[in-house]
Amino acid sequence: MEHTYQYAWIIPLVPLTVPIAIGMGLLLVPAATKNIRRIWAFPSVLLLSIVMIFSADLSIQQINGSPIYQYVWSWTINNDFSLDFGYLIDPLTSIMLILITTVGIIVLIYSDNYMSHDRGYLRFFAYMGFFNASMLGLVTSSNLIQIYIFWELVGMCSYLLIGFWFTRPLAASACQKAFVTNRVGDFGLFLGILGLYWVTGSFEFQDLFEIANNLGADSLFLTLCASLLFVGAIAKSAQFPLHVWLPDAMEGPTPISALIHAATMVAAGIFLVARLLPLFTAIPSIMNIISLVGIITILLGATLALAQRDIKRSLAYSTMSQLGYIILALGMGSYRSALFHLITHAYSKALLFLGSGSIIHSMETLVGYSPDKSQNMALMGGLTKYVPITKTSFLLGTLSLCGIPPLACFWSKDEILNDSWAYSPIFAIIACFTAGLTAFYMFRMYLLTFEGHLSFNFQNYSGKKNNVFYSISIWGKKGTKKKKNWILSTMNNNERVSFFSKKIYPIDVNVRNMMRPLITIKNFANKKKATYPYESDNTMLLSLLVLVLFTLFVGSIGIPFGQGRTHFDILSKWLTPSINFLHSNSNNYFDWYEFVRNALFSISIAFFGIFIAFLLYGSAYSYFQNFNLINFFVNVKLGPRRIFWDKIINVIYNWSYNRGYIEVFYAKTLTRGIRGLAKLTHFFDRQAVDGITNGIGVTSFFLAEIIKYVGGGRISSYLFFYLFYVSIFLVIVILF
Repeated sequence: MEHTYQYAWIIPLVPLTVPIAIGMGLLLVPAATKNIRRIWAFPSVLLLSIVMIFSADLSIQQINGSPIYQYVWSWTINNDFSLDFGYLIDPLTSIMLILITTVGIIVLIYSDNYMSHDRGYLRFFAYMGFFNASMLGLVTSSNLIQIYIFWELVGMCSYLLIGFWFTRPLAASACQKAFVTNRVGDFGLFLGILGLYWVTGSFEFQDLFEIANNLGADSLFLTLCASLLFVGAIAKSAQFPLHVWLPDAMEGPTPISALIHAATMVAAGIFLVARLLPLFTAIPSIMNIISLVGIITILLGATLALAQRDIKRSLAYSTMSQLGYIILALGMGSYRSALFHLITHAYSKALLFLGSGSIIHSMETLVGYSPDKSQNMALMGGLTKYVPITKTSFLLGTLSLCGIPPLACFWSKDEILNDSWAYSPIFAIIACFTAGLTAFYMFRMYLLTFEGHLSFNFQNYSGKKNNVFYSISIWGKKGTKKKKNWILSTMNNNERVSFFSKKIYPIDVNVRNMMRPLITIKNFANKKKATYPYESDNTMLLSLLVLVLFTLFVGSIGIPFGQGRTHFDILSKWLTPSINFLHSNSNNYFDWYEFVRNALFSISIAFFGIFIAFLLYGSAYSYFQNFNLINFFVNVKLGPRRIFWDKIINVIYNWSYNRGYIEVFYAKTLTRGIRGLAKLTHFFDRQAVDGITNGIGVTSFFLAEIIKYVGGGRISSYLFFYLFYVSIFLVIVILF
């Protein structure tokens, strides 16, 4: 066993081989490296698979009761200071290793086909390898300074991947926004690490936990340092108020969105809080702050997802909300529930993002390669008959996120909801209400995408704000009119109103050259038509099917078998070494009756949200302009209160579509304030600093011009001025 642990240090280095090889190849033999670019998917998948097998072995040993293992190399700089580097293998590390490697492998296989058309194919796989290596190094770090190093590397990789299509202004702006927002959190994290070192004199976790338990909540400075550490997690995991970078991160390729939102960047903040939870539990006020941030993010993310038209942005806000559940669980001390939901959400959300990529892939043949069109759910609809495998996969991921049994997220989310009742009834009510909102907006996405008719075939869009449901694509004022003999390249933008963005940023350097991917499967024959969406290639479908299996069965690791105190589940046994700092409600007793009663309540909430979504977006979608059922309800039941009802709906829509006005607030306060400060600084630099310097120079020049006429070279003149100044000096002395 120890023999296996001794080689765990190679885990971050194995995936790093591919980006190094690609970089050396492009440096030494660029032409040959580009000509054989198709081969790089295979070593990327192979090396990460080796790490996955190694991680699985470590995880099995942890489940079987293996102790926590830590190996440290000490670098002594002087007698007073030394740096320790090493790796730590414990239940949290093994869980994260499995999560990163499995999702990473699936995304790499998917990306081989998805990115095969792109001229940046080599660059993409180099970034992906570096990204995976950085995240693996982060989760195996044995101290805070190591975590910070890999933390910054993860942030750098996300900057490169979000801005992968850097020729598009929106992508370039998005990666800068993500980088700057995360710099705020990183600065807080750095200050927190330095503060803890000043208090404890160590970066090691065990030393920090022991000193924190001794000092407790009495030390205000320790509380401040812990708060700064949590600021880093807030930014990285897109929690309120540093969540604004997450929706714009959708400008990157879809496989990147799946990796960032499932197993890497956003999971890094969760990992940091989970790793430092013994420190936070020693300070009750910090735990309250963590749970408060979590519950605010849960509700905010769900409300912002209600009216989004971009399918990836909707999933991004869903990620934000679900991560809020995990942060809430950690703030409550429900360590097991938090990690359980991290696992189940990762696979479900990866399935949804890769499914959305398959949808976008199929829509691009119709609307082109502009994200404003290919990701717009208003142009979709009726895709069930065109992409049945993608539809089934997306439906299962949607049901899982809604909390429908026996899919993965049901088990973990239900556990968090149950724990929240014991922690705070107010928080529990908000969490349960948001669970209903989650079911609503997720099925809104599903129905807009797959049900009804293909919206792109219609024209005369009418989306006026006096219509209660104007957030949906409503085509035609008196009915739908199908376009005949339409050609994509000659579509008239004048037919559209502000519902669509008229400005399209073409991807100049990323045009398709239709190079065949390395990994191909020759089953599922597809007849590709130019005028209709078609199912994605088989490599992409294979990735979806594998994630479907995870979504179906990964929840079983947390299902308790047995009754009372004799129950058993894999996850609890896996986390046994860490059970000592769980919340008091995490005991060994399990009551199936109570579980079923709570589950029925949460399922009822989910089905109610689904029912409302079907009512608004379901069967009536094909004749949405009339919408007889809803109009009857509104006119008859509400009567004169119809105007008030419309105002409420419009307020909710505007809040959601405008991202809660938070970014507007930041733009008017922070951005405008910083720009004003920059202008003031520029004015001071030009007028004061440069003005003084240049003024001295100009003054010296003019004085020299005057003095040069005095110094003519005649001794009589020098003697005259000398006697003149001496006389003036003597007169002044005599008078005063």
